[in-house]
Amino acid sequence: MADKAAHLCILRYLDETGIPILSEEGQHLPFEVRKEWNRMWVVDPLDGTKEFIKKNGEFTVNIALIENGTPVLGVIYIPVTDILYYGIVGEGAWKEAPSMGRTAEKLPLKQERGEGTSRIVVSRSHMSPETEAYVNEVRRQHPDVELISSGSSIKICLVAEGTADAYPRFAPTMEWDTAAGDAIARAAGRQVVNVQTSQPLLYNKEDLHNPWFLVE
Repeated sequence: MADKAAHLCILRYLDETGIPILSEEGQHLPFEVRKEWNRMWVVDPLDGTKEFIKKNGEFTVNIALIENGTPVLGVIYIPVTDILYYGIVGEGAWKEAPSMGRTAEKLPLKQERGEGTSRIVVSRSHMSPETEAYVNEVRRQHPDVELISSGSSIKICLVAEGTADAYPRFAPTMEWDTAAGDAIARAAGRQVVNVQTSQPLLYNKEDLHNPWFLVE
């Protein structure tokens, strides 16, 4: 019920904008209706249901603004840790956290990194054989590979902030799973691309499933 409650709370604010809303927990209108939307909100009120059930704190609230199929603004909030990521494409992306005194720090963050180390973030709950094959291929090229496991859209944020170098997702996802993180990653100078075409992901498609993608 938490996802439904979050959905209703978010809608109370976004409805005031007059921009149509596509939410995981809302009514999914047919493409014949949606294709007329040049601007739209894409919302996942509770991303990382398995993490929420496990009570490990790795679930998020995702809100994105899409214009002509492209994410231009994204907000991701991690309720348990009170960490907020947000970005506007063309202006930048930022992170706010209690450890930062709620001061917004621009992404990517300045971090101490070991030379030659490649950090790959992978799904805590959806590790696929294809992802394992990707990691093994990277290891053949760069023996010093560190894996970081995380849940929900936090994984995209870890690449956006520079904690990880790549996030391969070779398993099913929906547009509301990635839209906000995609906007934040783009705003931070990263890219989220279709692994088959190497092109940026598109949104408000007839089929709301994402292709396999790579964040780097």
